Amino acid sequence: MRIEILSTPEALGVAAAREASLRLNRAIAELGSARLLVSTGASQFETLRALVSEPVDWSRVEMFHLDEYMGLDEAHPASFRRYLKERLTSHVPLRRAYFVDPGPDRSADQVIAELSQAIGTRAIDVALIGIGENAHIAFNDPPADFDYEGAYLVVQLDEQCKQQQVREGWFPSLHEVPQAAISMSVRQILRSRVILCPVPHRQKAEAIRRTLESEESPDVPASILKRHPDVTLYLDQESSGLITPPATSGDALG
Repeated sequence: MRIEILSTPEALGVAAAREASLRLNRAIAELGSARLLVSTGASQFETLRALVSEPVDWSRVEMFHLDEYMGLDEAHPASFRRYLKERLTSHVPLRRAYFVDPGPDRSADQVIAELSQAIGTRAIDVALIGIGENAHIAFNDPPADFDYEGAYLVVQLDEQCKQQQVREGWFPSLHEVPQAAISMSVRQILRSRVILCPVPHRQKAEAIRRTLESEESPDVPASILKRHPDVTLYLDQESSGLITPPATSGDALG
């Protein structure tokens, strides 16, 4: 695992977006098209803002997204479909966007089957993956299922995850956070050719420390990223503040 430490969240976003565009363009040159996996949340604001300005032939890029709450209308401020349409798909002319879309007339099984069929045709070229305050990846909260082979699954959200959503302002109170979500599985994330993890902000420092210092464990879901051969973790000064010994830009761990 390669670690890049930048001075600010904005610098982190620019660095992650630049690497993402480089890898997407490489896939387009080699394969004629590229597949991009994107995550959401406050930690991804700067990366997505920078990414939409990168010189990529977006008409050759297909996008998949990681997860979505069950039973949440797209108009809700916390909807990840809304988030991505506002910050990504309305800014660049993607070939196609595959949303996790558990609408009122679509069962979770139907959504999972459709997404699994689409994503199974070819590997994701570039995955932008956040890490939660509880060290989750996607909505795979601890203890995460490291053995599930399918592409997506229904998961129950733990209390720390729900509290994070309230603190970030997506929901006004804890009881309004949905209990369940459809999430990409851990194994499907690891099938990506390249994983880039933009993780800024002080609130993520403990999760980063646990990710880097723990043995691979379902209780620290992000720890499994160290198994992947091509992962870069992008940190800022605050999110890297608990790493011991301090890492410097370009250090490799794991």
